[in-house]
Amino acid sequence: MDEKEKQQRKDQSEVINELIGIIEYVKAIPDFRITQKKQSQCLVRRLKLLLPLLEEIRDLESPLPEECCVYLYKLKTAFRSAKKLLKACSVGSKIYLAFESEGVMIRFKSVYEKISQALDGIPQDKFSLSEEVRQQVELIRGQLRKAKSRSDSQDMELTMDMMVVLSSENDRNADKASIERLANNLGLRTVDDLNNETIAIRKLVKERRGHNAEATQQTIDVLRKFRRFAGMDEENILEEPIVPKDRNKFVTITTPDEFLCPISREIMADPVIVSTGQTYERDNIQQWWDSNHQTCPKSGQPLSHLTLAPNHALKNLILQWCEKNKIELPKKVVAKHRTSHEKVSAEPENKMLTLVADLSSSQLEVQRKAVTKIRKLSKESPESRVLIARNGGIPPLVQLLSYPDSKIQENAVTALLNLSIDESNKILISNEEPIAPIIEILHNGTIGAKENSAAALFSLSMLDENKSTIGALDGIPPLVDLLRTGTIRGKKDAVTALFNLALGHANKSRAIEAGIVTPLLQILKDNHLDMVDETLSILLLLSSHQEGRQQIGQLSFVETLVNLIRDGTPKNKECALAVLLELGIHNSNLLLAALQFGVYEHLVEVTKSGTDRAQRKANSILQQISNSEQI
Repeated sequence: MDEKEKQQRKDQSEVINELIGIIEYVKAIPDFRITQKKQSQCLVRRLKLLLPLLEEIRDLESPLPEECCVYLYKLKTAFRSAKKLLKACSVGSKIYLAFESEGVMIRFKSVYEKISQALDGIPQDKFSLSEEVRQQVELIRGQLRKAKSRSDSQDMELTMDMMVVLSSENDRNADKASIERLANNLGLRTVDDLNNETIAIRKLVKERRGHNAEATQQTIDVLRKFRRFAGMDEENILEEPIVPKDRNKFVTITTPDEFLCPISREIMADPVIVSTGQTYERDNIQQWWDSNHQTCPKSGQPLSHLTLAPNHALKNLILQWCEKNKIELPKKVVAKHRTSHEKVSAEPENKMLTLVADLSSSQLEVQRKAVTKIRKLSKESPESRVLIARNGGIPPLVQLLSYPDSKIQENAVTALLNLSIDESNKILISNEEPIAPIIEILHNGTIGAKENSAAALFSLSMLDENKSTIGALDGIPPLVDLLRTGTIRGKKDAVTALFNLALGHANKSRAIEAGIVTPLLQILKDNHLDMVDETLSILLLLSSHQEGRQQIGQLSFVETLVNLIRDGTPKNKECALAVLLELGIHNSNLLLAALQFGVYEHLVEVTKSGTDRAQRKANSILQQISNSEQI
């Protein structure tokens, strides 16, 4: 073997070893983000199937022909793209990946395209490959062809949750329920989860350097809401941790990790133990509970009770360590010695039992006072919601939904709405079959009762079995009526509930039959409502239904979409483009109508300056227009 062949063999060996190394790297990735878990696992599995091919090529005695090397280098480019993508789906910001889920799916297809092109070009007759490996390569080629042609739909439920959280002002427990569901769906349940997400977003901001600024800012806004909801500081989340002024002495001293509160990562002055055995600073865990949580921030495990036990042993160790290192704890923290959760007496339980009993009193005034008090308590804290449910408050509240007193009805449905924030309460409420009386209140209740009934149906519809129940019990027509005639708050509650329900195909038909399209189109024209994105998201769902497309595809609506593509916010443009594309795929005449309204120049503009998702949609529409013109 001459020097040229030796160098050629060495270069080929380096390429093969890098390819094998990438496969070993992705195999070792412990887990992937929830939103891209399935796609990531499929890609890893397909890369692993190529290992026998690469190992056989590596063990060949003679160097490969030059035409084969070209495709190996193409495979290396594809593998590097795959590694980068899988790494992002493993350690990247969960919130950002959810925002850009559609773009990430396109990146997966791009990787498959690159691998497919490399494999298709390799002349197998130039290799001394075993029959088994040849068959496996053919199998992989077939899988890649399917992966390239598959059209994965966007997770509309996740998209709507993002919209609700971004538009929510957190003024009601109903809004907090949306935040909690999204946090759970993204796997951001604990303080550790949120701290890791904060680090990921800091890295993202540095890497993006201002590119796609809107999506980045939305990611930061959602993280702030999650942190606020968890009782954590949401200010300056993009800055590195700052040592407080009165803790400057700590900079040169390594504080034992067990002395730091897992929530704030600051030294504890009043450590207390929760039911899981984890220790926290008293004020921090109290704030966590006050923010509608009943879990251990560190482990995410449900708490069996909310009793706080002082950790005297740890406190003494901290005091000794501080004295030894001449460090003084902040006096304002040391001075706080609340005892509200140290020794929980039977008094709250007894009071709650009496209050619950009063819900079934034969005296109307006693019932009114009890349900008003429980409504207030159910809003105040997670502990109160647990107490109400534990002492049997849910069954009489459901019974009061049918009571012939409008004020009692309103207070009862609002109390159930507040209680349903807790996942276990949601199940307990559903077991009492509350949906029919809630729908009745939607028909005949006061304005406030109707709004909170809509919000309650939204909360309960987070359980999939309740989606079909609400539809079967004719819960959709009164929601559509609230969408048509309600207050701004009522319309927003109705939109959110209807979106959740319309995720089911049967409920799409029910919503269309109930006349949902007309009020949705009216809402789009009302500039005071600020519900464009939510409305377009429902219309996008409905446009996957034949009857829905027929009702939506009016020329006046097409003109509205064109106007939004021209003048709307970046998010408005994304949503309007998505709806126009869905309509145009099924009816090219609507694209021709959009052209008459001047959409072409706006599409071109979006492809240059729109968000990533908007650019993808605009390019798809332009391609659709081009295909229509060729027919």
